[in-house]
Amino acid sequence: QVQLMESGGGLVQAGGSLRLSCAASGIAFSYWAMGWYRQAPGDQRELVARITTNSNTNYADSVKGRFTISRDNAKNTVYLQMNRLQPEDTAVYYCAAERFEFSNWGQGTQVTVSS
Repeated sequence: QVQLMESGGGLVQAGGSLRLSCAASGIAFSYWAMGWYRQAPGDQRELVARITTNSNTNYADSVKGRFTISRDNAKNTVYLQMNRLQPEDTAVYYCAAERFEFSNWGQGTQVTVSS
């Protein structure tokens, strides 16, 4: 059974930082690309950052230079370091494991940035 467990969300003031973690089980982690997505109320879910099996990364324009995605295959974990957070970063953040047409999703973790 595939499980993706996000952690690290919370309430932070604008300009602050948070580090999200997503621990995966039930998959051969190193063979899966991993992504962080977010969804704010009333908005569609959007890609925030993605890291391939070769650790190539891509980011949404809105987070470039502020967020960093990384992975530790030994720990089956992907991270999202979020710096200089802004109120518009407020959303539920989801972790996803992606391989070809398959994807698995976590339950999400709330990130709230106060102004």
